[in-house]
Amino acid sequence: MPPLSKQGTKQSDRASAPWLLLLYQIPGRPSNLRVKTWRRLQKIGAVPVKNSAYALPNSPQAREDFEWMKTEILAMKGQAAVFTAEHLDEATGKEIVATFRAVRGKEFDVLRSDILKATATARHAGADSIRRRRLEGQARALRGRWTELEAMDLFGAPGREETVGALKQLERILIRREQGARHTSPAGGRLMQEAYRHRVWVTRPRPGIDRLSSAWLIQRFIDPHARFAFADKVSNKSRALPFDMFGVEFGHHGDACTFETLVQRFEIHDSAVEQIAQIVHNLDLKEDKFVAPDAPAIGKLVEGMRKVYARDQELLSEGIRMFEALYLSMPQGKKMKVQSKKGRRSK
Repeated sequence: MPPLSKQGTKQSDRASAPWLLLLYQIPGRPSNLRVKTWRRLQKIGAVPVKNSAYALPNSPQAREDFEWMKTEILAMKGQAAVFTAEHLDEATGKEIVATFRAVRGKEFDVLRSDILKATATARHAGADSIRRRRLEGQARALRGRWTELEAMDLFGAPGREETVGALKQLERILIRREQGARHTSPAGGRLMQEAYRHRVWVTRPRPGIDRLSSAWLIQRFIDPHARFAFADKVSNKSRALPFDMFGVEFGHHGDACTFETLVQRFEIHDSAVEQIAQIVHNLDLKEDKFVAPDAPAIGKLVEGMRKVYARDQELLSEGIRMFEALYLSMPQGKKMKVQSKKGRRSK
């Protein structure tokens, strides 16, 4: 089955949009066929309407998902049909929406319960490196589950905010454990750019607002010859410098996103950079901590670029260009040569 993507319909349009329905019948034997189909339907976020009838808000992605389901069911010698329910009465539409919210709400409850169990373990994990690494892997898996579930939460299910809040708390605890193990702190002394030149900087695939802006910051102010790579994790023996990855030095610390951490560690004093940091903070942490009127537009540009560029290197390069243009558009963002001892370069 192809990778699933987040529905592109605005939430305000979903309740009134036509619905897609999948009706199917599967042979009674072997029994695992029913379980397999049920799990696939859960994976794409469909909810039951009646026995053997499942619904999704109508969208190109939903149509593709249901058509794949139909193909698989027919291959099992079953029967399946996909059609659009364009004339549901208001009460039925509201009932389907309520079902979506209830199903997602239960899934948020299960995920939050697992997060809280991991948090309780993390609080008493001590300095044992093996146990800490195991918890870090568990936290990454929980973050992955959250990402999938958040993409399927089309109608703002109850428990959503509580779940992501619990996840962030777990990640903060593990970051503090990691810092204690390394006997270092992101608030330590200034790092010299010269020690970070001509390096490979590695981050997670499919960069978003924090990773794109951080790559631009690295290339403009820290390592003009930086090369970038993508990986889910980095070996301790690697010379590559990880950024915006879980538990690394150049990542989230406290309430600071990766961009802000880099600014602090390398003591980059630039008013235009400070403005960009406020935009990135609000978007990445989904907060309104700063007055950043340009943030929504920048957020939309980044999301659009993620859809346009399928290759991560191309996406990163275009993101760097976008943030350079944003920097130069600000009154304080000047295209000028800066002293080399500052670790900056002219553009």
